Amino acid sequence: MDERIIIIGAGEAGIRAALTLRQQGCRTPITLFGDEPHAPYERPPLSKAGGGEPVAIGDLVAMERVELRLGERVEHIDRAHRQLVTQHGERLPYRQLLLATGARARRLVLPGLAADAALTLRTLDDARRIFARVAPGKRVVIVGGGFVGLELAAALIGKGARVSLLESQPRLLQRAVPAELARIVEEEHRARGVALYLGVGIARAEPRGEGARLTLNDGRELEAELLVAGIGSEPNTQLAAGAGLALDNGIAVDAELRTSDPVIFAAGDCCSFPHALYRQQRLRLESWRCAREQGETAALNMLGGRHAYAPAPWFWSDQFDLGLQIVGLPHLADRTLCRELGERARLLFHLDRDGRLLAASGIGPGNTVAKDIKLAERLINLGASPDPALLADPGVRLKQLLSAATGEAA
Repeated sequence: MDERIIIIGAGEAGIRAALTLRQQGCRTPITLFGDEPHAPYERPPLSKAGGGEPVAIGDLVAMERVELRLGERVEHIDRAHRQLVTQHGERLPYRQLLLATGARARRLVLPGLAADAALTLRTLDDARRIFARVAPGKRVVIVGGGFVGLELAAALIGKGARVSLLESQPRLLQRAVPAELARIVEEEHRARGVALYLGVGIARAEPRGEGARLTLNDGRELEAELLVAGIGSEPNTQLAAGAGLALDNGIAVDAELRTSDPVIFAAGDCCSFPHALYRQQRLRLESWRCAREQGETAALNMLGGRHAYAPAPWFWSDQFDLGLQIVGLPHLADRTLCRELGERARLLFHLDRDGRLLAASGIGPGNTVAKDIKLAERLINLGASPDPALLADPGVRLKQLLSAATGEAA
């Protein structure tokens, strides 16, 4: 039996796992598969950087002792023989396996339009296709008012495009961001020239060259010389399903990121796991930091560790000059407190019925809220229940509350 460790997925989770294995002194041969032909790169800049030169993940010099097989797919996992079957029919044995297969963008299906009429943004090639077609004055319609759609709208406005954004929900960022902060995002986009259409859907679509004419369900019409969909993603679970692994909104793993097969782990956007901070609720998180941390945690556990993945989730988004950060899960809260920080800047603290801090969210120019969100994150991970009046008081430093919770000097 080959003692090889195989990682499927050359994104953040997969690369961080490989690096961690080597940094921990693992000398076992490691093979890492990636569907894309590009050297591993960071995904967050794709919606902001204009599809330019990608940012490499981590220290790729350290990857010299990892066999990278880029532009090559794994077609099947033979668990009975602990082997993989590649697209070329090659069979590779493994001792342990990490699935870091990520997620794929949902396609926008509109009667009358070809399946690929609406571009999506998930990969470097996607970003290059979109930005190559953008020019000053070009009419772009983005469908979806989540992070990807809004970040892309901000980037395209910066390149002189005429951007319209459609969202079927009554407000932006409906599932991810508290309404109070979403309103600030909405105001900023409108002020910068993004035409927002909220609470509407597409009733009819007709092809127009490389774009489309869209008729909304309220009768209004939009001409899209470029149509882009930002309507969420789906976890890549095909390999796991074909191998008979348990699924639950992704590849189901335990707190230590093991699948239903004890020698197969999963990490990143493709997996769901029970979270100790939230009463073991099963979560699937799509964020850069989660992918990074889960890749590292999975690697440690593949080496015999027993590390549960349980930090509070953290997300961020940069749009125009605004920085938005969220730690924890605000939608689970029973009570929300607001700390005003000045024009376009505020912090929200989200508590459960017992007063425990579950989440914090904030927005402001640049990195206005970054330090406070970091301190709130530590309070959340401690399971702290700070005095609500002190949380809402901008004259009270969060560092004081953290010191009170830990017993350390401020």
